Amino acid sequence: MVRVYVIGVGMTKFDKPGKRDDDYPEWAKEAMLSALQDAKVNFNEVELAAAGYVYGDSTCGQRVIYEVGMTGIPVFNVNNNCSTGSSALLIAKEMVESGKYNCALAVGFEKMQRGSLTSQVNNYYNWTALCMT
Repeated sequence: MVRVYVIGVGMTKFDKPGKRDDDYPEWAKEAMLSALQDAKVNFNEVELAAAGYVYGDSTCGQRVIYEVGMTGIPVFNVNNNCSTGSSALLIAKEMVESGKYNCALAVGFEKMQRGSLTSQVNNYYNWTALCMT
């Protein structure tokens, strides 16, 4: 079994919705660069990324990962409500633990609207789930 360690952490300041003029890609970039610097890891050493967020488009993870120049790596977008961050961290950890990857990045971000939380989905769809073995 491969042992997995968190070797770097980065974070931005929490602000009230609408207080900052920039947007989530810049916030995530700030946190990721800080984590990479803390870990003394160059961004081209990262082989996989897991990006956690709830209110965003389907590929927000790619948007923030590309912001720091990481392209050509798998990016897993995680949307799991209150456990999104821990789910992204678990994916990154398990991928390294599998032995297939040596270095993974987990990032979480959110851009909230002012006021109380409401549903962001107004349309309902019929989805089919398949289980294959």
